[in-house]
Amino acid sequence: MAFTASQALAGEGWLTNLEKAQEQAKKEGKLVFLEFTGSDWCPPCIALKKKVLGTEEFAAFAKDNLVLVEIDFPRRKPLDPAQKKYNDDLAKKYKMEGVPMVLVFDGGGKELSKDVGFSGDSVAQYIAKLKKLKK
Repeated sequence: MAFTASQALAGEGWLTNLEKAQEQAKKEGKLVFLEFTGSDWCPPCIALKKKVLGTEEFAAFAKDNLVLVEIDFPRRKPLDPAQKKYNDDLAKKYKMEGVPMVLVFDGGGKELSKDVGFSGDSVAQYIAKLKKLKK
């Protein structure tokens, strides 16, 4: 499936295509951080973004350790039909149980972690969990 540059970026540093992210992670020796979100309607998703994913501390950690992927299911903002289908297909493939749902993969595509919901961890606690996966 072909994506334009605007479709590949969900936000600064965030991709919207898992396969591209896995290629990049393999090349750069990073983990893939895949977030399923309802960015404009889901309170726990908004809290995760505000308290962790949108912080400078997380961005600094991610820059050296993660390839970020956002798979969004918005209700108020339009999504390109091709991206919507791609997101729906990924949700089925990884048995999305709710949002936010975060999966972490190694560069080879092996699933290392699956976390549904947001328990309110601080950014430091969240990063500590990710560091354990990188070992």
